Amino acid sequence: MEELNKVLQELDISKVRLAKFLGVSRQMVYNYLDSDNLEKMPTDKKLKLFDLLNIEDLNDLKKLKIDAEYSMEIDSKLNQGVKRVSNENTTVDLKGLNKNDAEILNNIFNYIKDKLMDDKTDTSSNIFKYLYHFLQSMDNAKELKYILGYVSKSTGFTDPNKFVFNEDQQFIFEGIMYSAMTLYTNGGASKSKVAESHRRWVSEIEAKKEEKLSRTQQLNSAKVQALKELGYSEINETNAGEVLEKIAEIQSRNVV
Repeated sequence: MEELNKVLQELDISKVRLAKFLGVSRQMVYNYLDSDNLEKMPTDKKLKLFDLLNIEDLNDLKKLKIDAEYSMEIDSKLNQGVKRVSNENTTVDLKGLNKNDAEILNNIFNYIKDKLMDDKTDTSSNIFKYLYHFLQSMDNAKELKYILGYVSKSTGFTDPNKFVFNEDQQFIFEGIMYSAMTLYTNGGASKSKVAESHRRWVSEIEAKKEEKLSRTQQLNSAKVQALKELGYSEINETNAGEVLEKIAEIQSRNVV
């Protein structure tokens, strides 16, 4: 692997460019190249890498003569491959996005795809299901973006003194998160010690669910009554506006 990294460096092939050529995320390339061998790399990606370098296996790297002609050949294959993979693998609609946002979205998509394909268990599937729920909830809970900032800073991707959201609120949140994570990591928060807090948390969630269910039932009742009063059997494109107005009227009758 050391020889492979050396060759890639001599050819001036960046991790980002290689990731695009292979059709994987940059993080996956780092994972592949930081390991002791290429066992973690899917066979199709491995063969694609070998084809790029004109080798049959890693042992052939020692025989390579890296001169101008070879470098130009590899660069040409790399450019063609990146363009082809970009057209084939980008299944998300990137129209309307600027270059930076499009690259971020495409990298996220490829990273998730790689993880789902590599993981034969339900772990990655559950992780990204939770991530999807996380993203869906961000508009209703501003603290969620502070969590993302905390993780980015804690893992070294972002300067810890840089604040892209509300600085005071983000600063306070990060301090609280650090205290909580320190307590958790150092074993100062046993299950028995946090049992009561966890019980209150569960009770609060269940109360919110019951409140939401109650509102839904009230809305359904109002819809049924509105259809009945208007003489309709269902809501369709033609009567939707009228029915919604009637629902609002029915709900206002119950306001004291």
